Amino acid sequence: MIKKVFHKKNLIALIINEKEFLKNGVNFLTPNSFSLQLGFMGHKKNHIIKPHTHLKFLRKITNTMEILFVKKGILRVDFYSKHKQYLFSHLVKKNNIIVLIEGSHGFKMLKNCFLIEVKQGPFSPNLDKVRFNSIDEKKITIKK
Repeated sequence: MIKKVFHKKNLIALIINEKEFLKNGVNFLTPNSFSLQLGFMGHKKNHIIKPHTHLKFLRKITNTMEILFVKKGILRVDFYSKHKQYLFSHLVKKNNIIVLIEGSHGFKMLKNCFLIEVKQGPFSPNLDKVRFNSIDEKKITIKK
């Protein structure tokens, strides 16, 4: 299952259950328009993928997308508006993936976590992100 997370009709995240990436064949879970692509492949023994090269062409990327794979634990993702106002939270569990598309976010580890993160580069600490204070824990609302 792929859970689409919206705020005001804007898709801000995808939460992907591990069953989605245990399928045969080539399966991309993000649309071609996304600046970061997420796909999975399941092939039988002796399947061949022909050698290939990726051509260089100029891409214009205006936002940073992130993919987090929760290898172990439970991660709470707190979503914020572009104006740093808390919206709601979602849980991402072991072996699930979240694609963070736009808006602001913070995280709390609810169990010991091991995460794999993928995002565009190069990373520039001074240009890439601005940190701000999180919401009071008593005001957290976890959506299902």
